[in-house]
Amino acid sequence: MYKIPANVSSTQTIHFYPDPENPDDADVQKKVRSYAGYADVDGPGAAQSHLFYWFFESQTCDPNLDPKDQQDLIEKTPLLIWLNGGPGASSLAGLFIENGPLRIGDDAAGTVSVSPDTWNQEAHVVFWDQPIGAGYSYCDDPKKYVEDEETLSQMFWQALQEFFTTYPEYVKCPLYVCGESYAGKYVPAIALKIDEQNNKQAGKHIELKGIAVGNGWIKPELSIRIMIDYAYVSGFIGKNQKKILDDHYATFQSVLEDGEKTKDAKKLKQATDLGNGLVNAALAYGVNFDVYDVRRWDDLSMGALHPYLDSAEVQKALHVNRKWLCQDNAGPVATALKCDNMADASPLYAKLIGKGYKTLLYTGNFDTACGYQSTEEILDGILTPPDDWRKAKRLIWKQAQGNPKGFVRTLKNVTQVSLPDSGHEVPAYQPQICREMLYTWLSDLPFHGQNPESVAQDILDRAQKDADNETG
Repeated sequence: MYKIPANVSSTQTIHFYPDPENPDDADVQKKVRSYAGYADVDGPGAAQSHLFYWFFESQTCDPNLDPKDQQDLIEKTPLLIWLNGGPGASSLAGLFIENGPLRIGDDAAGTVSVSPDTWNQEAHVVFWDQPIGAGYSYCDDPKKYVEDEETLSQMFWQALQEFFTTYPEYVKCPLYVCGESYAGKYVPAIALKIDEQNNKQAGKHIELKGIAVGNGWIKPELSIRIMIDYAYVSGFIGKNQKKILDDHYATFQSVLEDGEKTKDAKKLKQATDLGNGLVNAALAYGVNFDVYDVRRWDDLSMGALHPYLDSAEVQKALHVNRKWLCQDNAGPVATALKCDNMADASPLYAKLIGKGYKTLLYTGNFDTACGYQSTEEILDGILTPPDDWRKAKRLIWKQAQGNPKGFVRTLKNVTQVSLPDSGHEVPAYQPQICREMLYTWLSDLPFHGQNPESVAQDILDRAQKDADNETG
């Protein structure tokens, strides 16, 4: 793929690496090697499916050189998989709005520009549309969709095998599975499937090193309770409205626990309906505040992304020929995953962490849907012994001067980062800080910052001393 339209009308173009018809292009240093296409996999059932990917090589590599002439550099560079959630969302939304090398504007023309904040500055990044029904990915049987994480992860492992067969130069790269939101379920399931298949010596060995999840939908029962509390603390619901939601939450919780205990699909689906109802009722009380950013009334705009990705010239460049689909917890993808939606995925993280894989969980602090508190309580529940995690230093990560970039806690192979002034889609709200966080973590570098423990303890000691003097 040499070029792609830079607006809906295709009157401008963006080049990725030298066009063989114009080898003397003086602007070549600004380009990267990029591939797009499908990996053909089995399932679900007997139908064949096709998972779409769009790959961008690291900007540290030279697109003029054949990969075999820089193989050592290629293999030392991390390969990041990026997955958006939904369920039903396309990872191309992440590409164009969050952490990819391209940005689409809010103008009617859908002008696309090169982003200075892309994650592929120092890493290879591949954006995957999955499961089938999301983005450009599809099944030959239009009535078939993925219904569980086991099927989803097996299909994705097959897709990676196809990808590395087509591009073997990247198979030895250290690989990290990354994503956000409902991908908080996809990511650990896929990583564990890779680990399982590696142990079986099935297919090509994949150099899995770790996972990174932003604002993950991991333990929905917990996230919904916290969402109700957040809406109350923020003033979007009153005391009586909170009581109504709490009463309905008790019913939801009972149905969910019964469904999980009995593995009753009907009850699990009922729990999803009840959980979604709680979220929607809270939003109705609060005049539809943005559940992904309590400061806003509307979610981040995708601008002209739909007409852009549906345009004939763009689809020709990407080797696709079908309507681009992107839905957030709606549509056939979400319906098929209804039993999975409210299931607790935190045990999957416990398994990965126990196996020694690097794990990064980061959150924007204004997300009411699956923000900081749920991640905090999940980690507190799965890390053992819990006292070691609770006592680990929680640093204020910041520059020498200025406001903090974040709050960081690390213990062995687990890193947790809370990022201020950010909603759900952290790479969109805090692009530079988020990328710095990622690269620091990938390189096993320390997060430099201030440990506030001694300062806070001094304040408490002085307060106690003053209180004692008052009574003396």
